[in-house]
Amino acid sequence: MDGWSRFTDTFFKPELIERYLPSIASGLVVTVEIALAVIVTGLTLGLLLAVVRTFRVSVLSFVIVIVVDAFRALPPLVLVLIVFFGLPNVGINVPSFAVLWIVLSFVLAAFAEEIFWAGILSVPKGQWEAARSTGLGFLGTLTHVILPQAIRLTVPPITNRALAITKNTALGTVIGVPEILNQASTGQSFAGNATPMMMGAIAYVLLFIPVVILGRWIETRFAWGRA
Repeated sequence: MDGWSRFTDTFFKPELIERYLPSIASGLVVTVEIALAVIVTGLTLGLLLAVVRTFRVSVLSFVIVIVVDAFRALPPLVLVLIVFFGLPNVGINVPSFAVLWIVLSFVLAAFAEEIFWAGILSVPKGQWEAARSTGLGFLGTLTHVILPQAIRLTVPPITNRALAITKNTALGTVIGVPEILNQASTGQSFAGNATPMMMGAIAYVLLFIPVVILGRWIETRFAWGRA
């Protein structure tokens, strides 16, 4: 057997591709489901936290800053393990899918809150004053004048952060979430061959290349200079 045959037999064995394609496809679906859930929940929560800070309530702002800094500082894997293995000790059992969703959502929310807050602060003070002079109240000014400008400013960094956090869905493999990496590593263990892992790698490429292209388009469309 020559070198090329050994390579294909190790990474692209036809019978193993046929055997594990359904499980890798199933893992791809689970990965997409988690990623979408995390992005929606994380960005929504991050925006809400930033909005709460605009009310300038000292106690609430202090608590938000402490919680956000904690979630930004701790590695997501540590948080996943703490929640998954720690909560059952106090009588709370959470499915592994939900654990991954909750943890990654809070991590994304922590970064998103800081980005949204920076966007709000970057809107010139004159915008607040001009809106208030027309008779708009605080909430009206925030909703109709400030947030549209702030969100537009934050689209590029928010897009990058969302892409980065969705790659952490692979952490689900350590708690048994049947996403791509879990299915690929399980297949490799049973087959004794790297073909399932190569299939998993290709699945990640097929998933994230369109997402990265979309992210580039969004960054260009909402560039800082156009805000």
